[in-house]
Formats: sequence, structure tokens, C-alpha cells
Amino acid sequence: MVIKILGSGCRNCLALGDNVKKALNNLGKEAEVIKVTDLEEMMKYGILSTPGLVIDETLVSSGKLLKPAEIEKLLSNPPSKDSAPGNSGCSCGCDNKQS
Repeated sequence: MVIKILGSGCRNCLALGDNVKKALNNLGKEAEVIKVTDLEEMMKYGILSTPGLVIDETLVSSGKLLKPAEIEKLLSNPPSKDSAPGNSGCSCGCDNKQS
């Protein structure tokens, strides 16, 4: 499994990376975790706001700092590219989702 953290290195991007590591540890899983800071590379995933989370080349979240428990659910049942939900939204922390 390959997990990518998309973001510029801001506080929320770093925290998402930490939460991914916690979730992997809690599940006893291993994965290659890659931090992507290049804007052109991030845009390939259609990210609207950071931080973004990509699991096996499928964007599963953008604009939200996921908690370890939320990440554990995604890692336990990773979506396929065809079934990935629209999970983009406002990066201010509200629950205003965009599809």
C-alpha cells in the first residue's frame, strides 16, 4: 500500500502525516508514506485544498485533517478509483463539503 500526503508542509499537512502513522500502527499495517509538496504533482489528483490523502493512487480526502480513527476506516476498506467519494471541502475546519 502506498499512501501520499498532499500539502505544502503546513501544520495540518504535518498533522495528517502523524495521524496516518498512528492509524497504521493501530492497525498493525505497513505502508510506504510519501509526502508530496510539488503543486503540479498535487494537481494530478484533482485536489481542491490541502491537506490531501491519497491511498493507492486514489484521492480519498482533501481539505480536512482526518483523525486516526477516520484514517483507520479508510485503510481497512480502501476505496477503488471508481468508488472514491467526493471528500473535498472547505479547509477552515467546517463540515461544508463540495462534490
